[in-house]
Amino acid sequence: MDAGIHYMTFTHPDWEHTLTDRLTATAKVADQGGIAQMTVMDHYYQMIPVGGPFEPMLEGYTTLGYLAGITENLNLGLLVTGVTYRHPGLLAKIATTVDVLSRGRAFLGIGAAWYDREHEGLGVPFPSTAERFERLEEALRIVNQMWSDDDGAFEGEHYRLKETISLPQPPRGRMPILIGGGGERKTLRLVAQYADACHLFTREGVDGVAHKLDVLKGHCETLGRDYDDIRKTIGGGGALDPIEDTDAFLSAMEEYAELGVTLVTVNPPKNDDPVAWTEQFVGLVLPRLRDI
Repeated sequence: MDAGIHYMTFTHPDWEHTLTDRLTATAKVADQGGIAQMTVMDHYYQMIPVGGPFEPMLEGYTTLGYLAGITENLNLGLLVTGVTYRHPGLLAKIATTVDVLSRGRAFLGIGAAWYDREHEGLGVPFPSTAERFERLEEALRIVNQMWSDDDGAFEGEHYRLKETISLPQPPRGRMPILIGGGGERKTLRLVAQYADACHLFTREGVDGVAHKLDVLKGHCETLGRDYDDIRKTIGGGGALDPIEDTDAFLSAMEEYAELGVTLVTVNPPKNDDPVAWTEQFVGLVLPRLRDI
């Protein structure tokens, strides 16, 4: 099983003076230590459970562009882009830029968005849940059209593009798409129809993830999609700390691997040194995890 570092908090000791240095050092440890991917969140404000709006939060794609320039091996993406944050045509252009400058190491992580306070705080429209999912599906259609030979118009209910030109194109022809979330009726159906990977939450436990994957398999059967073509990834923390309780963590990962999960994201903890934590993970946990 592979591992990803999800850098979800910038609130480390003396962050006012060390934020950039710690992000840089953590990325380099991960890049050279065998971590498969590094992700950051796509939020304007920090989430309430992690400290809320008055904690530091960097803009996601600017951060990925920086990480692309200081790493060589890591796949890079956001967990996940909220569809409401950027017009889909611009999103395709922004994400493609990261992919080109990283020489094909980026993926598009995307979801329906949920954090109303940051939208209201910065004056960004926050439609209803139903409309956000409609916009998400249109956005998925738009980015796929922009990564194709079709540079013509797109006419949707929410988005209308006169030309879907995007040059340069992604080095691999198109970017892999990961959809985050486990909504059974809408989100997992969109995974089956449009995505290359899904991202489910470990807080639901092994049985919960198994159920979500069964739902995804059903959507794949309905749509005629090969379920095995979709990469299954997990994250979101939970009770198991890979450093403090390595054996229990690895035992759980064996159960997830039996479900077909091939990557788990882990989070350097808040109010700790993310560089030292990542060094410990790479040295003590990753070799055993990769044997699963």
